[in-house]
Parts: sequence; C-alpha cells; structure tokens
Amino acid sequence: MAFPTTFFSRPWVVFTASILLRLALLFYGKWQDANSPVKYTDIDYLVFTDAARFVARHRSPYDRATYRYTPLLAWLLLPTSWGGWWFESGKAVFAVGDVVAGWLVYAVLRRDGSMGRERALRLASIWLLNPMVANISTRGSSEGLLAMIVLGILWAVVEGRLWLAGVLLGFAVHFKIYPFIYGASIFLWLHEGKDGRIWKGEVWVLFNESRIKLLLASLSVFIGLNVLMYKLYGMPFIEHTFLYHLIRIDHRHNFSVYNTLLHLNAATNANGFKIESFAFIPQIMLAVVAIPFALAKLDLPSTMLAQTFVFVTFNKVCTSQYFLWYMVFLPFYLPKSTLLARPGLGVTALLLWVLGQAAWLQQGYELEFLGHSTFVPGLWLAGLAFFGINCWILGIVVSDVSRSGRNTQAPDLREQPAEPKKSR
Repeated sequence: MAFPTTFFSRPWVVFTASILLRLALLFYGKWQDANSPVKYTDIDYLVFTDAARFVARHRSPYDRATYRYTPLLAWLLLPTSWGGWWFESGKAVFAVGDVVAGWLVYAVLRRDGSMGRERALRLASIWLLNPMVANISTRGSSEGLLAMIVLGILWAVVEGRLWLAGVLLGFAVHFKIYPFIYGASIFLWLHEGKDGRIWKGEVWVLFNESRIKLLLASLSVFIGLNVLMYKLYGMPFIEHTFLYHLIRIDHRHNFSVYNTLLHLNAATNANGFKIESFAFIPQIMLAVVAIPFALAKLDLPSTMLAQTFVFVTFNKVCTSQYFLWYMVFLPFYLPKSTLLARPGLGVTALLLWVLGQAAWLQQGYELEFLGHSTFVPGLWLAGLAFFGINCWILGIVVSDVSRSGRNTQAPDLREQPAEPKKSR
C-alpha cells in the first residue's frame, strides 16, 4: 500500500510514467506495423501524412481524398514527409499533446488549493495513465492534441486570461468544429454577479467586459484563420473542413444511434428526407442551449463534460476516438459524483458502457469480417441499447452537477476581492 501513496505524491513520477507509457507504445507500434498484417497505425494518420506530403510538394492537402481537416494539421505534420523515423513524429506530437492535457487537468484541479496534490494526481491519472488515451494518440489520432487545446481554454478561463481563452477557442473551432459548444457555457459562466444569477431585476445582463474579450478574441482568430486558409486553398477548404460534416454519412465503425438509418440512406441513395442534414438539431439544442443554461453557473468543468457527452451521444457519427472528447473532463466531475459516492452505481454504469460497445462491436465483426447481414436487427438494436445507456449516464451527470452545484454552490474559480464581513 505504500507504493501507490509514494507514486501519487510526486508529480514528476506520475508524468514520467505517462511519458514512458507513450514511448513504449510508440516503439511497439513501429514493431507491429513492420511485423503484423494488423497495423497499429490508425488509418486517419495515413490520411494526415499523405496530406502533409502533398503540402511538402507545394500542393493542396485536399488533393488527398478523404482529408477533411484544417490545412494547419497537414502543416504541423510536414516532418513526417522526410521519411524514416520522421514518419512517427506526428504520433509523438499527439502524445505530447495528451500529456500536456493531463498537466492542465492537474493544474486546474490544484488551482484553488482545495484539493491536495495526491488526490489531484490520482484524478489526473484517469487521463494520464489511461491505456485507451495513450493508445489512441500513439496510433496517430489527433484527439490528444485537441484535448490539450480544449483544456487550455478551461485553464485560461479559470485563470482569468480571457484574451488567451478566446484565442484558443477560436483556434480550437477552426481545428475541429465541435469545441464551439463550449462558447455558450463559458459565456454564461462569465457573469457580473457572484451569486450565480444572469438576471438583474427585469434585465438580462448579456455583455460585460469579460464576455466581450472572449467574443472579440475567439471570433477574430476563427475568422482570420478561415480567411487565410480560404485565400490559400479556396472552396475545397470550406467544403472539406466545414460543409462536409453537415451531410456526412459514415455507417462504418459508427456507434451512433443513426447508424442503420445512415446505411439505408447510403444504400438507397434517396433524394427525399435526409436525416444526416437534420440530426444536429437535437444535439445542438441540448449541448448549446439546455445544458449551458441549466448548469454553467454551477460548475463550468462539469458542464463542459455534460455538453461533450451529449454532443457525442447524439452525434450522427460516433467512434471510439470521440469518447476522449469527454473523458478528459472526468477528473473534474468524479470527486462530487454519485458514481464514486455509490460504487455499485459507478461499476454498473461502467460495465454497461463497456458492454454496450462490446455488443455493437460483436455485430460489426460479424458484418465486416464474416459477411453476415447484421444491420437489422443486430446493429440497430445494439446502437439503440448503447444510446440508451449513454442517455442514462448523462442523466446521472446532469443530476449530480445540478444537485451539488445548488446545494454547495461550486466555488468560483476566478479571483475575486474578499467582501468585508458584516457584523451581526
């Protein structure tokens, strides 16, 4: 029992372990790619690096079919075009990103001094020492880098560095669209009063100095980057980076509840009602309107978890990498959650979440590897079950944040002058 206490009492030990874990996986991945028919490297990484090679030859990254990302990602991975071990450099960048994200988790947890070092390190290790997180980044997924940017936004907001928060938010939305949902909760959290209200009498206080800083910085960076990329790459940039995601149909490796319907639409090439063009409506209403208005004043980090969870659950495309989008916020929510307070409930939720994926993957295996037609009822029922499990867990999260916030009023992480005590 002494080892865990010593291990989690020293930040350098935890962070060194997280780095060594990723280094080991990088070397293992190189070996597996060379010796196994089943490759370790993610197919998306091959798309990224192909686009980087096009850029190195002074061509557009969109000359690579299926490249649906900002050109900045291809620019970042230019060294991968140099050959040899340089090909792995992008994975190293992504791995560094998710380690930095873990450090930011630790920094935010420790910021107000209410949480001890050891407990903060244990919670941060949910991300830092998570084999799923390390595996995804070292296979060549950029989610770890995105997590670093998103956690940078949260850190900058709670530190009161709103110009920086706005810059990072604008960059994050340019890099991948979904972080725009955090703008709503941050905007609402930056209220004038300290009592958690956004209403003053009959007038809604919409703008204040903090909100104006956030808006100006985020919009300036987002618009500036998009104008620059449009000048360099024209309409292909707009089509592949933004418009494509409104009509995207991806019925492979997709846990989404819309999966079977997307498959049927793709198979029939229907010209009528297209669910993929409207699936975002309930997703946006919940993630951008309902949850921020209900929870943002109570607990910003946990609100961002709930927003991300609902965004992923209701998204028309949902893959394992997307789970990292909300997993990075778990260390902020778990300390005051019923999932830890009631271990039976927590274990049940975790088991159902894992089994829901396993059921879907079993049906997917039969479809793709055995050639069995499992779309109906197999994949359809598995998708519905996983969706139901996620909605149940989401209900627990929202209930926990609402209850703990209203009962104890989550501490305001901004610096505020102490109020003089009133004599009785």
